[in-house]
Amino acid sequence: MTAHATDNTGTPAGEKLLELNNVEVLYDNVALAIKGVSIDVVQGGLVALLGANGAGKSTILKSISGLLSVERGRVSRGGTRFAGADLLGLAPPERVRRGIAHVLEGRRVFEHLTPGENLLAAASMHRDKRHVTELTEKVFAWFPRLKERARTQAGYLSGGEQQMLAIGRALMTEPRLLMLDEPSLGLSPLLVDEIFDIVRRINQEGGVSVLLVEQNAVAALGIAHHAYLVENGRVVMAGTAEAVQANPDVQEFYLGGGHQTDYHAVKHYRRRKRWLS
Repeated sequence: MTAHATDNTGTPAGEKLLELNNVEVLYDNVALAIKGVSIDVVQGGLVALLGANGAGKSTILKSISGLLSVERGRVSRGGTRFAGADLLGLAPPERVRRGIAHVLEGRRVFEHLTPGENLLAAASMHRDKRHVTELTEKVFAWFPRLKERARTQAGYLSGGEQQMLAIGRALMTEPRLLMLDEPSLGLSPLLVDEIFDIVRRINQEGGVSVLLVEQNAVAALGIAHHAYLVENGRVVMAGTAEAVQANPDVQEFYLGGGHQTDYHAVKHYRRRKRWLS
C-alpha cells in the first residue's frame, strides 16, 4: 500500500479537510438563504465558489467561520466538518484556533495602524514573540510591498495593498484553510493578477487550502483546482476548474465578458439545462 503524503499538521494530502453536507441557512428564522449546499475542500485544494452577487456565496463562508450569528443567521440543517470534527457547536475564535481564517469582503484593515501593527493584532493567539516575528517576516516575504510601506498607516495604502494586508493578517493565524471573499473587488486587472498569483503560491508553496468566493470567474478559474457555481442559494454546477470553464453555458454567460461579467445582464443559463446532460 502506498503511503499518503501529509501536510505539516499530519492531515493526508488530498483527503477532505472541509465538508459541508446539505447545509441550509436561515436568517431571522424566516429567510432561507442557503438551500441544501454540499461542498468539499481537500487538503491542499484551491476551490472557487462562483456566482452572481446575492447568490449566497458569502453566506456559505460565514456558515463555516461561524459569523452568521452577527447577522442573525444560523445553520438550520445539515452538517459542517473540518479535519474530521463537527464545527457547528464551536464559536468563531475556536474555529480560528482550529485553523480556519476568513478574509471578509471589503478588506476591513485597522486603518490607524501600520501594516506591522495590523499583523501583530492578528497574532494574539501566539504567545512566543519569536514565533510572531517569524510569521511577520513570512508575510512580508509573501507581500514585499507591505514591507516597503511598513511605516505607513494602513488607511493610506492603496486598495490592492490593503487587500494584501487583509490576507497577510489572516496568515498570521497559521490557517489550514484560508477563505477569501471577493479579493478582486474594486481592483485593477493588473492588481487582480498579482494578488491571485500570490494566493496560488500560498496554496502551492505554503500548503494552505483555499476556498475562494469570487465574481471574477476568469481570474478564479485561472488558479482554482475545483469550482462550484452557486445560484439562489443552491449549487447548480460543480467540477474541476477545467470542466467548469469548458462548459458552453459558463463560457457564454460567465466568461464571455472579459475580466468582469455583468451578472445583472446575464440570462438564467439553467433554462437550457445543457450542463445537466
